[in-house]
Amino acid sequence: MSDALTRLLSTRDWLMADGATGTNLFNMGLSSGDAPEMWNIEQPDNIRKLYKGAVDAGSDIFLTNTFGGNASRLKLHNAQSQVHELNRVGAALGREIADASGRDVIVAGSVGPTGDIFVPMGTLTHELAVEMFHEQAEGLKAGGADVLWVETISAPEEYKAAAEAARLAGMPWCGTMSFDTAGRTMMGVTSAAMVDMVEKLPNPPLGFGANCGVGASDLLRTVLGFVAQGTERPIIAKGNAGIPKYHDGHIHYDGTPELMAEYAVLARDAGVRIIGGCCGTMPEHLRAMRNALENRAPGPRPSLEVITAALGGFSSASDGTGDDANAPRRERRRGR
Repeated sequence: MSDALTRLLSTRDWLMADGATGTNLFNMGLSSGDAPEMWNIEQPDNIRKLYKGAVDAGSDIFLTNTFGGNASRLKLHNAQSQVHELNRVGAALGREIADASGRDVIVAGSVGPTGDIFVPMGTLTHELAVEMFHEQAEGLKAGGADVLWVETISAPEEYKAAAEAARLAGMPWCGTMSFDTAGRTMMGVTSAAMVDMVEKLPNPPLGFGANCGVGASDLLRTVLGFVAQGTERPIIAKGNAGIPKYHDGHIHYDGTPELMAEYAVLARDAGVRIIGGCCGTMPEHLRAMRNALENRAPGPRPSLEVITAALGGFSSASDGTGDDANAPRRERRRGR
């Protein structure tokens, strides 16, 4: 139990993670198409505000502003030579806010996908992916991140490369995938397949789960898929605040604080240990989630019917697993 996240998990039934990074930064004036990571050095006070907003709303864990901080993504902005510095500063600003909070708060170094496709369909090799993730991890480590937080991954090859990079950097890590294609990731990974992959890794994550995707209902259906495999590893859920809709020239997520509070409680009752939000999740959503988690008594594991009644219907008829991928929706087998 040498790492901060494991120590904190040992004292609590659940931890609350943060909400959206991009949505909050766009509200502060970030322009579409700009690299959010550049704000770590150009607009540090806004990044402090982002982190502090999550902590003040009750988050026990917040992610650094480094989601696209790998060389492949930063190359789009001619900033590939700044990988280490942008990640180091992103984590250092987080360390500053966490250490001033007066309680135990985990700084999670966000590591998003490279944006490249693996061979043979693309040009990305395992070795190159490991190199890029390792470079980013070393910057986050130097800035004081407690844990690497690999997120929004679609390809199992990329997940495995991030795991190896964490090992090379000597960093504990967590890793989530995005199940946004009829219950599967864009590259076809199911909830069951993810559990199988995670348990076979030579350097498995402290916790694993799902983030982003379609909506809170779909994400919780994926969570029940994890639970059905009997995993004892901490599960992570970071669902979007509703469904994105285009309104007055910008993307708006329709999830209310009340809806996200329902999602948080259902996630906890489903067996999730780390509960947060993704796109569209603002501090007001987090406050409602924290209040619900603290004040509403635990209940039974929710059924699919309970989830849809509280959060709305699923975006697809199937959860993507087994031979029922195109069959009508049915109740999943769930572990005890």
